[in-house]
Amino acid sequence: MNELESEVLPLPPRYRFRDLLLGDQAFQNDDRVQVEFYVNENTFKERLKLFFIKNQRSSLRIRLFNFSLKLLTCLLYIVRVLLDNPVDFICNYILLYFFQVSVALISFLETMLLIYLSYKGNIWEQIFRISFILEMINTVPFIITIFWSPLRNLFIPVFLNCWLAKYALENMINDLHRAIQRTQSAMFNQVLILICTLLCLVFTGTCGIQHLERAGDNLSLFKSFYFCIVTFSTVGYGDVTPKIWPSQLLVVIMICVALVVLPLQFEELVYLWMERQKSGGNYSRHRAQTEKHVVLCVSSLKIDLLMDFLNEFYAHPRLQDYYVVILCPTEMDIQVRRVLQIPLWSQRVIYLQGSALKDQDLMRAKMDNGEACFILSSRNEADRTAADHQTILRAWAVKDFAPNCPLYVQILKPENKFHVKFADHVVCEEECKYAMLALNCVCPATSTLITLLVHTSRGQEGQESPEQWQRMYGRCSGNEVYHIRMGDSKFFMEYEGKSFTYAAFHAHKKYGVCLIGIRREENKSILLNPGPRHIMTASDTCFYINITKEENSAFIFKQEEKQKKKGFAGRGIYDGPSRLPVHSIIASMVAMDLQNTECRPVNSSKLTLPSENGSGNRRPSIAPVLELADSSSLLPCDLLSDQSEDEMTQSDDEGLTVVEYVKGYPPNSPYIGSSPTLCHLLPVKAPFCCLRLDKGCKHNSYEDAKAYGFKNKLIIVSAETAGNGLYNFIVPLRAYYRSRKELNPIVLLLDNKPENHFLEAICCFPMVYYMEGTIDNLDSLLQCGIIYADNLVVVDKESTMSAEEDYMADAKTIVNVQTMFRLFPSLSIITELTHPSNMRFMQFRAKDSYSLALSKLEKKERENGSNLAFMFRLPFAAGRVFSISMLDTLLYQSFVKDYMITITRLLLGLDTTPGSGYLCAMKITEDDLWIRTYGRLFQKLCSSSAEIPIGIYRTESHMFSTSEVRNIGSQISINVEDCEDTKDVKEHWNIKTSHHRNSCSSDQSEHPLLRRKSMQWARRLSRKGNKHTSKTAEWISQQRLSLYRRSERQELSELVKNRMKHLGLPTTGYEDVANLTASDVMNRVNLGYLQDEMNDHQNTLSYVLINPPPDTRLELNDIVYLIRSDPLAHVANDSHSRKSSCSNKLEPCNPETRDETQL
Repeated sequence: MNELESEVLPLPPRYRFRDLLLGDQAFQNDDRVQVEFYVNENTFKERLKLFFIKNQRSSLRIRLFNFSLKLLTCLLYIVRVLLDNPVDFICNYILLYFFQVSVALISFLETMLLIYLSYKGNIWEQIFRISFILEMINTVPFIITIFWSPLRNLFIPVFLNCWLAKYALENMINDLHRAIQRTQSAMFNQVLILICTLLCLVFTGTCGIQHLERAGDNLSLFKSFYFCIVTFSTVGYGDVTPKIWPSQLLVVIMICVALVVLPLQFEELVYLWMERQKSGGNYSRHRAQTEKHVVLCVSSLKIDLLMDFLNEFYAHPRLQDYYVVILCPTEMDIQVRRVLQIPLWSQRVIYLQGSALKDQDLMRAKMDNGEACFILSSRNEADRTAADHQTILRAWAVKDFAPNCPLYVQILKPENKFHVKFADHVVCEEECKYAMLALNCVCPATSTLITLLVHTSRGQEGQESPEQWQRMYGRCSGNEVYHIRMGDSKFFMEYEGKSFTYAAFHAHKKYGVCLIGIRREENKSILLNPGPRHIMTASDTCFYINITKEENSAFIFKQEEKQKKKGFAGRGIYDGPSRLPVHSIIASMVAMDLQNTECRPVNSSKLTLPSENGSGNRRPSIAPVLELADSSSLLPCDLLSDQSEDEMTQSDDEGLTVVEYVKGYPPNSPYIGSSPTLCHLLPVKAPFCCLRLDKGCKHNSYEDAKAYGFKNKLIIVSAETAGNGLYNFIVPLRAYYRSRKELNPIVLLLDNKPENHFLEAICCFPMVYYMEGTIDNLDSLLQCGIIYADNLVVVDKESTMSAEEDYMADAKTIVNVQTMFRLFPSLSIITELTHPSNMRFMQFRAKDSYSLALSKLEKKERENGSNLAFMFRLPFAAGRVFSISMLDTLLYQSFVKDYMITITRLLLGLDTTPGSGYLCAMKITEDDLWIRTYGRLFQKLCSSSAEIPIGIYRTESHMFSTSEVRNIGSQISINVEDCEDTKDVKEHWNIKTSHHRNSCSSDQSEHPLLRRKSMQWARRLSRKGNKHTSKTAEWISQQRLSLYRRSERQELSELVKNRMKHLGLPTTGYEDVANLTASDVMNRVNLGYLQDEMNDHQNTLSYVLINPPPDTRLELNDIVYLIRSDPLAHVANDSHSRKSSCSNKLEPCNPETRDETQL
């Protein structure tokens, strides 16, 4: 410190404040030296070089001046040739000679100056350049004539300056690009150079032949031009020919030059054309200003992704005039190239090879003039996080370049979603995927329902099929979500001032549309089924499901409208919304009376038949839907307390103590941006060691699912890693609106150990466990309790998404799932695939003629241009297989329907809006068939619990074709322990087939739902059974085959039991397929989760009917999709009023509550 102080100079003795401002004079006279930089550029030569060569704008001006001089010399030569007349030559030539000499002198001085400035030590290189030699030939003779007058009559070949003009034009274009950043393509430059080369060859030949023929026939300039054109075009008339050898030699030289130069130019042009075909051209600024276009940014473009986008985008009528500009950094694929050559797409799809991170490529795509930009992630990448990072950078680059262009971004992982919050619409793949797979476990085929809703279709698929279910399924698949302002709607305008449920029911009854939600004008939130307390206003935006939107609909009124106007119908329309009509008051009294007289025990779980004053022969009636909500039925409820049916501290059957759960928001979210959802939570977080299912800890000693004693059956999720998206699988299954009795244990079967931050997020949820293992390991499946599970969800693994051969990424998953179908036939397996086309291999049967027929139907629908050609595949129709690429259309549809992402997230439970309902499902039982039709069910639900049905999941028996009847005999001996003769076999089979028919539906006279074809099939089957006595040899062979198949199943059963014994697991829970009776098999089939493995033939099929017509007949075991209103809102379907009203709730369809077996 002392040394530093000693280095500080003392202040001057008389230091004033003025010295601080002006500075000390002593310091101004110090030894400072001023240094000047780049002094070499101050020399005269450098300044000239900067002006003539280095500076872009001045160099461009010099080259433009040089180009003009060369053209002027060529023009002066033509003038001299035309003025070559001996009479008046002297008077005309003096002025022309003066101009020629002046131009030559300027050109000579400029050339010498440029040689001096570009000299770099090798003077011979400068001298022997072709441009320098031509300059000397064209300028030096004129300078000599100044001093030697006899040479002034000499014709100097100044026409060679055309080549110098071509060279100056090339340099000028290059300087033009540098100076003003003009983005002309290389293709344009090459075409311009080729044209200039052709002109120079023709001009040189014309002037040269005329110049040399002055010693011969003295050809005119026009005849020389005619000769050159005829010669270069290879026509060669021969009427004009050079006569002397110098001109003939010139023709030979010119032809040789043309044969060398022109092929080189054409080769360069073809190469540039091929490169342009690979990289695409430019979307012109004029087109961008006069036409509308969208930009699609992808890292790699596959044919499936392209066709999904184009088919969905151009399915909307108002988008037919839009252009699609594809911006992709990779070269165009061969299949993509072939598709884009089709006239349908070649006129409106433009492919540009480039990067979204380059402003030049964004300028080529005219991103700033685009109507929208779609940025899609590459889901086939091995590292999905890296793919998201690339998507984020592309989104940032587009936002920086074109801040006003709407962005539609697809993100793979949810933790990266907050980086693109600025985008107008964002779809997170893993969020939607896991939420949809979770709902598939409690609402069968939710994935199929959502997929059909977000695809554009006219409902024409399968209409030419002979199968009734295919026609009905295809027709209902055309339903989509639309919106309209209520004041402008013909559907809903008459229900202004009425309740939401009243408008929903009557709109469905009258027009066949399903009203699912609204949006207030002052509030931007969409509410699904806000309940009967919501009163419709003219400013509300209504969201409804229909085949087409109202603007494209024609209204054909029936004569019943006249009766409704007279008041015969109990649901007339009144203009006075402020007062309750008389018929509504009467209906309210009838409804209240029905509620008091229909009381049943509290635990009733079906829609029972109402009593009509003791008369059983009258037609059952349903309470009408009230125009306005009855305040007496709207009882307040405790928002955060459990429902009374869930507050049981003791289990009635087992007497086991049940852990108390609380309702609240999860304290820890694994990523930023997750929507908070009220869930069932543990009072205290579970330790991480207690989350491990297969290992005990100091808190409990359970090591298998049997020891836990779960009441409901398990839901097992097989995934590679515990990604943050897996959190969205748990939340919908633990949401507050699910009864605690319906909560199923969730087991995460993970290939890799989960990280602590993920365990921290899930440790607050009840009955959520994990273990390490894979689905291709039988020990892992048994340890995780697969024999106690009803649902197994197989998630697509990231490591298998990319394969050397396309569509082979799903090979391992498909084979593993097929093995599990054999080992555990009673298990419902929901599989996610990378490629939707591979779903045809799920539950594959090589000799199944019905699957072959469906394959032909799929090809036919694809030829007809359907966007949903895969919809008739049985695994997809039944909701057993799903591919996330099917939801790509959700992002595409949001361009036209900006509300689709919000509605989808509300249906999946990803977002929860106060007052908005949620998706659930209920099953039709035998006691509910008195309702008869879907329209009456709509009325029953709206009047009792204010629930809105949106569709049906139906399972029905499949008819065998004639070729398949021959194989019936192989089904017989599977469940027969000892078959001594064919007679016993026939009797046993007849018993089972009759039981089969009875299990599918009840009495035929009571249920006319059994189709006529099914009856014909049954008669053929009975006739076939009577003829078996005459075919003993055939029966013996079939019995041997069946015994072989039985032995195969016995081997599988013994394998599973042996592994369970080896692991120390009890084998009592494992159901052997060989011990299942036919009735057990069909019961499981009807419940939708067993494909009959006894005969290896598909004998049931399941499918989804979205918004079926009101007169659709209900069938046994139909599962109805419902949008139930928010139980936290003060609506009529709160838990207390639901208990006081007698049995107004259908039995829940989730398979977990169907069979509550204590394990």
